[in-house]
Amino acid sequence: MEILFLAILVLIMATALGSGYPVAFALPGAAIITIGLAAGAGYLFDGSTDAYFHSGGPQQWLSAGVTNLRGVYWEVERDTLIAIPLFIFMGIMLQRSKIAEDLLVTMAQLFGPVPGGLGISVVFVGALLAATTGIVGATVVAMGLISLPAMLRNNYSPSLATGTIAASGTLGQIIPPSIVLIILADQLASATDQASTARKALYKEATGELSMPSVFDVASTSAGEMFLGAFIPGLVLVALYMLYILVYAIIRPASAPAVKYAGKFNAAFWANVALTLIPPLALIFLVLGSIIAGIATVNQAGAIGAAGAMIMAGYRLAAGRKTTYVPAIIAMVSLGVIAYCLSNFEMNIKGMQTDNDRLGVMIGLAASAALLVSLIWSGWRTLRIDNTLHGVMLETAKTTSLVFIILLGAAMLTAAFRAFGGEELVREFLNSLPGGFWTQFIIVMGVIFVLGFFLDFIEIAVVVVPIVAPILLADPEANITAVWLGVMIGLNIQTSFLTPPFGFALFYLRGVAPAAVKTVQMYKGVIAFISLQLFALFIVGFYPPLVNYLPNRVSYLSETSPPPRNPKLQYCMEEYVGGVIAESNGAVAQAVQTAQGLNFSILPNKMAKTLETDIAGAQEALDSLQAAFIAEEAVQVAGVEYRPRLRVVRSIEKKIRHEDEILQEARKLLGRLQGDDTARRAELEAEIAEAEANIAELQAQVPAEWEETHTTFAKLTKAETDARNNYRRKADASYTTAAETLDAMDGTAAYLALEQELRDLAGIIATGEPEETEGMVNDLSRKFSEIGATDEVRSALSKARRKLKSRTPDVDAALEEYADALAAYEEGKVWRAAAETELRVGLASYLDAIRGTLGTRVQPKLNREQALFLASCSAEHRDISLNF
Repeated sequence: MEILFLAILVLIMATALGSGYPVAFALPGAAIITIGLAAGAGYLFDGSTDAYFHSGGPQQWLSAGVTNLRGVYWEVERDTLIAIPLFIFMGIMLQRSKIAEDLLVTMAQLFGPVPGGLGISVVFVGALLAATTGIVGATVVAMGLISLPAMLRNNYSPSLATGTIAASGTLGQIIPPSIVLIILADQLASATDQASTARKALYKEATGELSMPSVFDVASTSAGEMFLGAFIPGLVLVALYMLYILVYAIIRPASAPAVKYAGKFNAAFWANVALTLIPPLALIFLVLGSIIAGIATVNQAGAIGAAGAMIMAGYRLAAGRKTTYVPAIIAMVSLGVIAYCLSNFEMNIKGMQTDNDRLGVMIGLAASAALLVSLIWSGWRTLRIDNTLHGVMLETAKTTSLVFIILLGAAMLTAAFRAFGGEELVREFLNSLPGGFWTQFIIVMGVIFVLGFFLDFIEIAVVVVPIVAPILLADPEANITAVWLGVMIGLNIQTSFLTPPFGFALFYLRGVAPAAVKTVQMYKGVIAFISLQLFALFIVGFYPPLVNYLPNRVSYLSETSPPPRNPKLQYCMEEYVGGVIAESNGAVAQAVQTAQGLNFSILPNKMAKTLETDIAGAQEALDSLQAAFIAEEAVQVAGVEYRPRLRVVRSIEKKIRHEDEILQEARKLLGRLQGDDTARRAELEAEIAEAEANIAELQAQVPAEWEETHTTFAKLTKAETDARNNYRRKADASYTTAAETLDAMDGTAAYLALEQELRDLAGIIATGEPEETEGMVNDLSRKFSEIGATDEVRSALSKARRKLKSRTPDVDAALEEYADALAAYEEGKVWRAAAETELRVGLASYLDAIRGTLGTRVQPKLNREQALFLASCSAEHRDISLNF
C-alpha cells in the first residue's frame, strides 16, 4: 500500500504542476493531501492511521515536514540562504539601471568585425552578467531586446541568434554567484551527513571495525566552495559557446556575418569600452575575489555585490550631471584607504596600544563614514530617478519569496516521499543496478535531465537532490566530492531553461522576440547549445580536477589551511614526499646516514638515547615509505582480480541485509501481535519463513573460497596500512626530536643568563620567609620551562618549592633539592657547550635536508609548493572501495 500512496503523491504533484497550479502550493499540497488520504484509508480499512505508512504515522511525518520548514529559517548553521536576496538585488539593480544594456552595445561594437562577432559578444556579455547578476530572466530579456534586433538586421540566422541569446542567459545558473549553487550547497550539506552515516555503517558491516578512519569519510561543501568549483566549468562552457559560434560563422558565413563598426576605434571608443567594462569586472573581482581570498563569506560577498551594484546604478542613472561619478569616486577612495589601514595598522579597537594604532583606527572610521555617504548618496539617486530602487526592492522581495516558498514546500514533499518509503525504494533501485556507481550516476543524471523538461531548477534541486545525493556520495568506489556532485547537478539543471516544453529561457525570449521569429526556430536554435551543455557535463565528469582543484588550492593556501598532519592529506602528502626524495638522488638518505654518525654521547643519557634512536628511525621511515608504495602496487595488481569478486559478494550481502530487515520487522510485529488474529499470525510466520529461506539461499551463493580470498587480500591492505603508519611515526619522531634538541641549544644564552639568579636562590631559601621564597622558586622554574632540555633542573626546583609550600616548611630539605637543581644546571652547562661545537652544524644540516620530506607532517602549515601539489593530487577521485 505504501507504493500506491507514493504513486498518488507523485500523480497529484505532476497533475498540479502540469495544470499550471503554483509550485509553491503544489508541492506541500500534494504532501498534505496524500498523507491525509493514507491516514484516512488506514483508519477505515485497518483500524489504524499508521497502517499505510512505511514507518511512524501521519502526525510524525507532518511534524517532520514542519521541522524541515523551521530548519530553513531557524538553524544557525544554515545561514547561507541569506545570500540569495542579496545576489537577487544585485542582479535586478544592474539590469534596471541599464548597465547590462551598455555592456551589450559596447561589446557588440568591439566584437562585431569578427566572424560571428555579434554572437560572441552576446556570450561574453552573458558571462559577465552571470558573474554579476545570476538572474536568468532579466539577462535573457535584456539581451533579447537589445541584441536580437541587431543580429536579425545583420542577417544572422534566427535559430543561431535566438539559441545564442537563450543559452547565454542561462550561464547565470553555473557561473558564480548563482542562486542554484547556493541552494545546492544547502541541500548537499545535509546530504553529506546522511552519506557519512551510511558509509560508516557500510565500513562496519564490511570490516567488523567499530569506527571508520576519518580519511574514508565524506567531506561536506559550502556555498563558497561551490562557487569556486563551478568557476572553471562555467568558463569551459563559455569557451564552448564561443568556439561553436566562431566555427559556425566560418563554415556558414552568410548565417553569422561579420559586422563592421561604423565609428572609429579611437581613444574615445576605448575610453567608453573601459568605462563600460571595468566597473562590472571590478564588482566581479570584489564579490568572487573576496570569497576566494577568504576575506568574506558568501553572505558578506553578497552584501558587497549589492552595495557595489547600487553605487554603479547611481552614476549610470545620473549620467550627464556634474556630480555623476562623485559617489563612485568617494567609494573607491574610501575602499582604498580602508585597505591601506587594514594592511598597515592594528584596526581592532580592543587591540589598540600605541598612538599609531589609534591614528589608523580614526582614519579607518573616517573612510568608513565616507563609504557610507557614497552608499546613501547612490541609494538616494536610485530612489529619486525613475523610482528605480523601489522597483528593484519589490522585484527582489517577489523573487526571494518565490525561492523560499518553493524551498519550504519541497521540505514538506520530501517528508511525504520518505513517509511512504520512497527514499528506500530509490536507494534499493540504484543499489540493485549492475555496474556500480557510474550506472547509478548516469541514471540519476538522465532523470534530472528529463525532469528539466517539465520542472524548474529550484524544484529539481530541492526535491531530487536530497533523495539521490546521499546514495551517490556514500559510494566508496567513486568516492566523489560533494562539490563535484553539486557542480555536475548544476550543469545538468542548467539545461532545464532550454529544454521544451517548459524551457523558461525560451518563454522569456519568446515574450520579447519579434513575430517574424518562429517558436520552432527558437527550439531549433537551442538544440546545439543543449548538446554543448551535455558535452561540458561529460568533460567535467571525465576530469574532476576542473571542479575540485580551485577549492582545494584556495583552502590549502589560505591562512586557515588544514595542518599537514590532517588525516585526509596523508595519501597525497606521502606521494609528494616520495617524489621529492626520488628527485633528491639520495641526498635525503645521505643526510640521514651522516646524522647517524654524529657523537650523541656528549648529551645527557636519556636525550642521547632518544635522539640516536629517532635519527636511526629516519632510515626506517624511508624504508617504510618505499614499502608502502610497493604494497600499494601489490594491492592494485591483486585488486584487478579481487574487485569483481568483492562486488559480487557485497551485492549478495546487501540483499541479505535487506532480507534480514524484513525478517526482523516481521518478528517484531509477530511479538506485538495480540488476540486471536490467526490469519495475521500465519501471514507473519510465512513472511518470516520466506525471509529465512531467502537468507539461507543468498548465503549459499557466496563463493566457498571467498573467506580465503578476502583474508589474503586483507593481508595486502594491512601491509600497506602498517607501512604507512610506521612511516608516519618514524618520520615525525626523526624530525621532532632533532628539532627539540636544536631548540634547546638555541636557548643556551637564556639558560646561562639564569645562572646568577639560580645561585642567589640559595641564600634566599636559607634566610627568607618560606611563603615568599616558594613564589620566587616557582617563578624561576617557569623561566627554565621556557628553555628546552631543562627537565632535571625544573624537577628539582619543583621539589624544593613543595618542601617550602607544605604546612611545616622544611628549609633544609628544600636546600638539598636546590643543590640537586644546581648540580643539574652545571651538567647542562657542560653538555650545551660541547653540543654547540660538536653537534649544532650536523643537526642543523640534517634538519635542513629532511624538512621538506620526513619533516612535512610536523610543520605548522603547508608551504606553497606542498599546497599546490596536494591541491592537484586531492582533486582526483580516489577509489577506496577495496577497504570496504
